[in-house]
Amino acid sequence: MRRHQNLDTFHPHRPVSRRVLLRGAAAGIALVSSGCVSIDKKDRTMTTATVLDSEMSYLDIGSGTPLVFLHGNPSSSHMWRNILPHMPAGRLLAPDLIGMGASGKPDIGYSFAEHAQYLDAWFDTLGLDRVVLVGHDWGGALACDWAARHPERLLGLAVFESIIKPMKWEDLSPQARKRSESIRTPGIGEEMVLDQDLFIRQAFTGGVLEPVGEADLQAYLAPFPTPESRRPVLAWARQMPLGGEPAELVARIEAYDRWLASSTGTPKLLLTFEGSPTLLIDEAMAGWCENHIATLEVVACGAAGHHAAEDRPEEIGTAIADWLRRHNLTGDR
Repeated sequence: MRRHQNLDTFHPHRPVSRRVLLRGAAAGIALVSSGCVSIDKKDRTMTTATVLDSEMSYLDIGSGTPLVFLHGNPSSSHMWRNILPHMPAGRLLAPDLIGMGASGKPDIGYSFAEHAQYLDAWFDTLGLDRVVLVGHDWGGALACDWAARHPERLLGLAVFESIIKPMKWEDLSPQARKRSESIRTPGIGEEMVLDQDLFIRQAFTGGVLEPVGEADLQAYLAPFPTPESRRPVLAWARQMPLGGEPAELVARIEAYDRWLASSTGTPKLLLTFEGSPTLLIDEAMAGWCENHIATLEVVACGAAGHHAAEDRPEEIGTAIADWLRRHNLTGDR
């Protein structure tokens, strides 16, 4: 089933003050509303688990069906702060990927396969089963990859602004192509990403329609104070699947694309946006998803940049919550 909605018009009478309440939740005020999880300051305390040779930090709120929220690059679990309060029920889990956020930074290459290895170990350490995955950017790619390899442990999959399929260099705008080529060039990439924190700053000032506030910007910058600490950010940036490279990652993406196309028993949700040249999933890519992903529902959430959780948290949270309810993915409250 493909279901299209536009959240700019889907809730035309929603009061403006609700967005204010959600912003307040990020500052430590509990959101108390019918049908939503109440999250206060103490709920947002990070928990740490030993994973392989390092540690991973994560938010763990509530109980019931595990809803796992996976961030991308150069982000952290902080990106979900205004989305989690919309969830209708369930155990809300938002890890910091290895090398990012408050998680450890082991001496690894931070390849996609290594990220998946640590994420697998985190799932197993927490004993998570029958989960719903929500992913953005590389978190969406990791969610698709995990789902394809563990279909028996999955209830549903929701993604937005994620790496869904391999891309061609000619798919990029001239500016994006030049930037990607520079990042992949030894020496130049290090100068762009490691020698300064501009890459991270630009994500949350230019990869959004409205720059994030100073407090939130500092929350995103805090895990990466030194060139060495920014190695995971550069590794992610260099792994964009372009022109058939990295070959091992392209093969892995093609494998989860086959699963996305054939998994007719698993409900899936794609959130789309408009109005920014930074968007990864444009109209053409959304059309490809509709034609190649089984049991996909598409919800248009309005204007946003690539880091859409900063521009449209209410629309994203509402769309995910409505989808969860339609498919009863969190069970009885």
